[in-house]
Amino acid sequence: MEARRTRKKTTNTKIRFRFSGHQTFTFRYGWLEKGVRGLTESHDLFLREDAPVILGVGKNMVESIRYWCTVTRLVDESGLGKKPSGTVLKITPVAEKLLGDNGWDPYLEDDASLWLLHWLLIANPKSCTTSQIAFSWFHKPDFTKQELLGFVASFAERHSVAVKASVLLRDVDCFLRAYLPSPMKRKTTISEEGFDCPFQELGLLQSSPDKDFFRFCVGHKPTLPSQVLGYALLDYFDLAHPGRNTMSVQECLYGIGSPGQAFKLDENTLIVHLEEMEKITHGKIILDETAGLKQIYRREAVDGNSMLQCYYRGDSCQ
Repeated sequence: MEARRTRKKTTNTKIRFRFSGHQTFTFRYGWLEKGVRGLTESHDLFLREDAPVILGVGKNMVESIRYWCTVTRLVDESGLGKKPSGTVLKITPVAEKLLGDNGWDPYLEDDASLWLLHWLLIANPKSCTTSQIAFSWFHKPDFTKQELLGFVASFAERHSVAVKASVLLRDVDCFLRAYLPSPMKRKTTISEEGFDCPFQELGLLQSSPDKDFFRFCVGHKPTLPSQVLGYALLDYFDLAHPGRNTMSVQECLYGIGSPGQAFKLDENTLIVHLEEMEKITHGKIILDETAGLKQIYRREAVDGNSMLQCYYRGDSCQ
């Protein structure tokens, strides 16, 4: 179920509520890379009848790959133009840099790339998904599926989005499967397309043994690099506070759609990352405390992509 509504932000960006489109599939290793590579070679890939053959998946999975490429900001739905059968899509600059030819990590071998994709999903200014609602607006650290389902339903109702209960149930189930580690959890190799979603590697969600209760895992994330968090921080500055160069640590931790909420960080962990960012950016981003108030200052312009380049290539951040 999709609907369009204006998000109440200074950017006045139109967003699409997406509670379906994934065909109940979480994305798998190889899917996003296939979608990006396929669109690079043929911009009308998802309009072609032979798309299942090109991608090597079933028809429903083609739709799912398109959905996941779109909500993770790897594909721009504004596209390159129109055909009678639909919009000709284009890949985004971050998709080209991450998954394109000579990309930073085209096979998602580095967990840093999964953190980046998670952020791109949660902070997508054009699409609102159950994942975004759960990580940005739902503030219960421990919850049942029914509690999350009820919250998503009320969120949709408050935004005048009509959606069937059965659609929401399938969407919440898909969200939980995307982030909950499977019982036989193991890392999938490059040449192997497993059924588990790569987001399970992030350890953001855990369940009770009987699967009746779920918990967000708040605190230190050992595989989250400061450069990826830095990219997210700069993105959050531009999305939530365009033109501002100051943000409180509390806002970075608890603001709607903030890096702290997306990555489920505690204050100590965030501060350690901020101190590392000051070194990485040569003082362009600093943490300062005045009268007991911890503030993040963007003293000079920093390019988010250079933060990522700094991590993947070892270049100096500009």
